[in-house]
Amino acid sequence: MNLSRFWLFQKGFPQGATWACLTALVSISNDVVARQASGNLDGLQISFFRFLFSMLTVLPFMLPKGLKAFKTSNPKLHVYRAILGVAAIALYTYSVLLVPLNEVTTFSFTQQFFVLILAAIFLREKISNNRWIATFFGFIGILIVIDPTDNKVNLLAFIPMGAAFLFAGLDVLAKRMVSTETTMTLLFYFALGTTIAALGPALMVWKTPTYTELFWLFLLGSGANLIQVFLFRAFYAADASSLAPFRYVELVFASIFGYFLFGEVIKFNTILGAFVIIMTTLYLTYSETLHKKRALRKK
Repeated sequence: MNLSRFWLFQKGFPQGATWACLTALVSISNDVVARQASGNLDGLQISFFRFLFSMLTVLPFMLPKGLKAFKTSNPKLHVYRAILGVAAIALYTYSVLLVPLNEVTTFSFTQQFFVLILAAIFLREKISNNRWIATFFGFIGILIVIDPTDNKVNLLAFIPMGAAFLFAGLDVLAKRMVSTETTMTLLFYFALGTTIAALGPALMVWKTPTYTELFWLFLLGSGANLIQVFLFRAFYAADASSLAPFRYVELVFASIFGYFLFGEVIKFNTILGAFVIIMTTLYLTYSETLHKKRALRKK
């Protein structure tokens, strides 16, 4: 079936923006699903099932292609990614269960700043002054959300921030692997490796899930893959830089879902901190795009 004849599957900014908004919607929906599955289960067990069902839903797309679909040239890096991934998603799962959705989403925006720092250290990438300025103001935004002047600072805020740091590490690893690996091998081996790595910790807190919980967990694993697929479609339809602002639609969805489903009211310092972080990343996106255009003109 030729999907390109449908409007949504064609190239163009409106299509890319639509896919980006759908990505944000599925991402927040997945967070809601994680909470629905958490009634009787620990975050470690939820993470394990997320990885397991993510792997099982990728397999049907790989098996018809035979062994060549599983070929990889970076088995060691897949192992590193899996170990890092278990820690990252376990922390993120706990943050979704313990921290208001709007705050979790706000802290996730800091991932880009951590990527800059880690890329400078491990990939030896040259970091421009604009990037360092953006990183500085990004962390100012974090401080505003945490509000260290408050005597009742919520230490739980460091859980989603730790998850953002580890996800940044995953991005840096993926950046090293993307030139030699296919999208499907990256998805599959990450899901396989994390399933194996998460099994031990999950068994330590194991409780037999009900059929209802298994249903939610299946949706969680499937949704994790769906987020990636929608994101790839967005980048296929339009330039990544032009779609950057649409990432912040996720905060809108998080605030709406958090309020109506869980009674979470967004705090003023969260709004202010999110504004600083969003404006900083938009500035960074604009300056990077301008730099690339100037480099192309010189060529």
